[in-house]
Amino acid sequence: MQPGAASRNLWVPGVTVTRVGDVTPIRRASAKPKAMEFFAGIGLARMGLERAGFQVTWANDYEPDKKAMYTAHFGESDGHTFALSDIGKVDVSELPTDAALAWASSPCTDLSLAGARAGFAGAESGVFWEFVKLLDQLGDNRPPVIVLENVTGLATSHGGDDLTAAIKAFNELGYSVDVVALDTRRFLPQSRPRMFVIGAKNPPVDTAEPHCELRPDYLQWVFGDPSLRTHRAHLPAPPAPRIKGLSALIEDMLVADERWWDAERTAAFEASLSPMQRARVAELKRGKGVKHRTAYRRTRAGVAVWEVRPDDISGCLRTARGGSSKQAVVRLGNKRLQVRWMTPLEYARLMGAGNYNLDGARNNQALFGFGDAVAVPVVGWLAKHYLMPLLRGELVAAPSVDPQASVHVQ
Repeated sequence: MQPGAASRNLWVPGVTVTRVGDVTPIRRASAKPKAMEFFAGIGLARMGLERAGFQVTWANDYEPDKKAMYTAHFGESDGHTFALSDIGKVDVSELPTDAALAWASSPCTDLSLAGARAGFAGAESGVFWEFVKLLDQLGDNRPPVIVLENVTGLATSHGGDDLTAAIKAFNELGYSVDVVALDTRRFLPQSRPRMFVIGAKNPPVDTAEPHCELRPDYLQWVFGDPSLRTHRAHLPAPPAPRIKGLSALIEDMLVADERWWDAERTAAFEASLSPMQRARVAELKRGKGVKHRTAYRRTRAGVAVWEVRPDDISGCLRTARGGSSKQAVVRLGNKRLQVRWMTPLEYARLMGAGNYNLDGARNNQALFGFGDAVAVPVVGWLAKHYLMPLLRGELVAAPSVDPQASVHVQ
């Protein structure tokens, strides 16, 4: 080293750079960026993060049934800890101090349009504040990137006050915040819109993009609020929404399989349909070839009725602890109508986890686990195109477009 030359180490996730004078040797570390998985459930967020190159080293959930499925699938290792506990009882000393990312799929019960909309003041969704408290207690060891995943109802809960409160809480911890919405239907034949509140200690350049698919009109108020510290990362357009594909994920089941409902129950199902739905189902029943649709039982004017989707797309999978929230499969065609409950394997496939280990899982245990999760390819896409590039400082502003520039078509 020449006299006066300085040497310093720069930390970048997965890379150690040592500058010596004019020489910059780079040593790539074998370790992947580490992540914590709060409200982990059965681990589908972990599956998506690991697809993009993260290493999930710590997870937490309070439900033994979910931990049992998590452990059955991932196994146990010295490099991973699962804290089976209410998050309010997790001590900050239990958390790793070298995580690059904290992911939180907090309960959506009080934020969902199907719930009572108690918001972050509710008993279940309110545990979000325990996540914030732990981040606060981490101090200088807070991860450079954090993610809150929830239903899109968060944007309108209490007139937007709940989302505002979440962003301000992240701001106070030193994070600039981006908010994006992404539907599972862009990757799988399931309608499942979700919102992601992404906090960054070192945010990318704020890039306003008109008609951005990831930030629809109902989110734009966030970025116009001067009291909030926000940014908009330039991201590639996600895949176009699927318009079919459910049938390809349905289990091949014999007509005589005992899981199909008997004639009496099937007739009651058909009788509960509205006239419009009954006519649609009858037409599909008369048609040649086999088609599949999904159905939910709903209460209309105090009466329980079944409603069948018109397309080859699944409705949003839900937490199936009661019959009203379970989704049914309807097989139609060749003058036959058959109905049954959707199977755990079909739930897994519709969440992008068709290879999930279901050995030993009870039927409703599996349905609840998948219905309460985030789809694997959604997490994988976000991690690949946003979270990993954000950690590496690789996100760039969108190319500028001169609005005065003219386009000539010959």
